[in-house]
Amino acid sequence: MKPRQPAPLNALRAFDAAARCLSFQAAAGQLFVTPAAVSHQVKRLEAYLGVQLFHRGHRAIALTAEGQALAASLGEVFGLLDLALDRATATTSADLRVSTMESFAAKWLAPRLHRFHRDHPERRIRIETGDAPADFARDGIDVAIRYGPGGYTGVAAERLVDAPVFPVCAPSLAGDARRPLAIPDDLRHHTLLHDESAGGRRPGVPDWPAWLQATGATRVDADRGPVFASIYLAQEAAVAGHGVALGLAPLVEDDLRRGRLVRPFDRTLDNAYAFWIVRRHGADANPAVDAFCRWLRKEAAGIPAPAD
Repeated sequence: MKPRQPAPLNALRAFDAAARCLSFQAAAGQLFVTPAAVSHQVKRLEAYLGVQLFHRGHRAIALTAEGQALAASLGEVFGLLDLALDRATATTSADLRVSTMESFAAKWLAPRLHRFHRDHPERRIRIETGDAPADFARDGIDVAIRYGPGGYTGVAAERLVDAPVFPVCAPSLAGDARRPLAIPDDLRHHTLLHDESAGGRRPGVPDWPAWLQATGATRVDADRGPVFASIYLAQEAAVAGHGVALGLAPLVEDDLRRGRLVRPFDRTLDNAYAFWIVRRHGADANPAVDAFCRWLRKEAAGIPAPAD
């Protein structure tokens, strides 16, 4: 059998980027080359393999069955390679890389993290923000905390804390005698602050229409008010007195305790989404990861972050 020629690594890298982006132009941006260069490398790889990897349209590309199979394998291979190189060269890297959404990092994790450092001074943690599915091999993430419905595949996941929903606003807004917040229908006199994580694409996540319907309010335009790209931004707008937001219980508990936010109404809605600890499935025991996850569970069990 004639030996296969060495694999064209540059072509494999170009294909991997194009397969993830489904765009030669976007892949070129990641690789700092031109779209023509990416296209050339993909054609070179197709010639090397003797198969077509993409269906090419006028303005879009799509993976063929052979392309999908190769992309699935390459993603893991390149992820492991990148991780090995990072570990070989990063002599001062943190012990733990933790990925979580911006809102959770700012409102739940950061106020508590000093307690982990107090109990584990030998551990160093790097917090990275994002809410895309965690790629433990490619990104070198040790632990991810995700806001979602659960049912994650290919990973080990455990429910960390539930996220019931209720309105919150600044004390100055709640105490405004000219525009009282005595009943839900009084919200018609106030700005409703929305965030993109609620309703719509996320069934079971309460939004303003759901909360108002649950309370029987009929005089409030549920769609009125600005929409923010994150829960964090919507809640910070509420702290600043710009309107009333729907707060997730774990993310507003510190602001409620400090008096930066108040609850104008008691009605709470259950949330189909919760916060989850996500780890690589079947990964070898890692004392640092195990210690961090035990600490997360302890904090979620109800120990409040100190107000200092």
